[in-house]
Amino acid sequence: MARDSFIKFCPRCATEVTREDKFGMVRPVCPQCGWIYFQDPKVAAAVLIEEGSRVLLVRRNNEPFRGLWTLPAGFVNGGEDPAEAAERECLEETGLSVRVTRVFDVISGREHERGADFIIVYCAEVLGGEMSPSDDADAVEWFERNHLPPLAFKATQKVLLG
Repeated sequence: MARDSFIKFCPRCATEVTREDKFGMVRPVCPQCGWIYFQDPKVAAAVLIEEGSRVLLVRRNNEPFRGLWTLPAGFVNGGEDPAEAAERECLEETGLSVRVTRVFDVISGREHERGADFIIVYCAEVLGGEMSPSDDADAVEWFERNHLPPLAFKATQKVLLG
C-alpha cells in the first residue's frame, strides 16, 4: 500500500483526488483546484553520549523492537530545532539534561512503517539530572563499547558498530 493512500480528498476544496504522474512519481492530485500532495519526510534526532569507553543506551518499552537497546531518540516536531529535539528526547527518556556538541551523522532509510526517514545523530554531554527511565524507555544504562546489549535499529547498529 502506498504511503499516501490515506489521502482521499483535497484539503483545500474537498474534491476527491485522483492519482497522476507528477514530478517523477504518482501522487494524489485534485482535479478541481490543482493541489498536489507531497509527502514530507519524518525526521528523528538521537544523542550519542559517551563517557570514556562507555555509551548511554535506553531499552525500548514499545514496538517495534521492544526490549532491545538504542540511543535516546525521538521525532522532531514541526518547527522544532533538531538539536533541541535530541536534547528534549534524551531528558524525557533518561532523566538527564544534555548539551549537543556536534552532529555525528545523518542516517537515511525508513526501517519500519512508523519510523523516521532521516535520523540526525548528535554527540552530546551530560549536564545534570538523575538517570531514570521514562517515556519510551523502561531502562537506561551505561554499557562498555565491547559489551553492548542486543541493539534495536540498523541506525543504532551503524552508529555503535560502524
